[in-house]
Amino acid sequence: MLDTLGLLRWQDIADILIVSFFIYRIMLLIRGTRAVQMLAGIAVIIIVYFISGKLELQTLHWLFKTFLSSILLLVIIVFQADIRRALTQVGKAPFQKSDDVALQDIEEIVRAATYMAKRKIGALLVIERETGLRDYIETGFRLDARLCYELLVSIFMPSSPMHDGGVIIHKGKIHSAGCLLPLSKNTRIDKRYGTRHRAALGLSEETDAVIVVVSEETQEISLVKQGRIATLFDEKALHSALQSILKQRKAKSTNSWKNWFAPHKTIQKK
Repeated sequence: MLDTLGLLRWQDIADILIVSFFIYRIMLLIRGTRAVQMLAGIAVIIIVYFISGKLELQTLHWLFKTFLSSILLLVIIVFQADIRRALTQVGKAPFQKSDDVALQDIEEIVRAATYMAKRKIGALLVIERETGLRDYIETGFRLDARLCYELLVSIFMPSSPMHDGGVIIHKGKIHSAGCLLPLSKNTRIDKRYGTRHRAALGLSEETDAVIVVVSEETQEISLVKQGRIATLFDEKALHSALQSILKQRKAKSTNSWKNWFAPHKTIQKK
């Protein structure tokens, strides 16, 4: 045992630590997503493949051998959304300062959301963070207007031609309205959630955006982030949640590196 430890180089220890770190980060990224169930299914297929070989079940062994020969391509196709999200997280510039929403902007968003909830006006407010939303911005109407409560409410009035899509807030401004968002393919979503909630979840699964959803049926306000949804029951709770998520970060590189290495915080469903 001691002889084996004596053969270890510092490069071997560093190699093990780096691989362990990346495995840990991958586990954090797929935790709570449909990728976990898919990986479990692939693991079962691999186990059956080896068992069929040991038991000399030739047809079954050949079938799974053929399937596993293209497993890499299958993984890329099945997990394309998760891979894209992971690469987006890795590709974030460590020295880049996030253009988060200011305190005054949060107050405008909270005021608009609570007003619309009380009057049963559905709304979908997307707050862009580090991941660009250009693909979705181009599907809507560009406004490039000051972020204010009155404009947000007017956009989502039922008589407005832009009320069906989502509003994307970029660098403290209402960049575009009426934007089309991708629907989540998660089959475990609560049946009481409608299209707006599914669109918010779909976008949060692919980007780091924070989305505020107002339900016109239930008058509930929900906050969606990283594929998770939380229902907030009053104005104070929404304000606190947004402020904690979107608080301004210092532009120091050390803080940026700490944020990258730290585990992601997720919003748990109540």
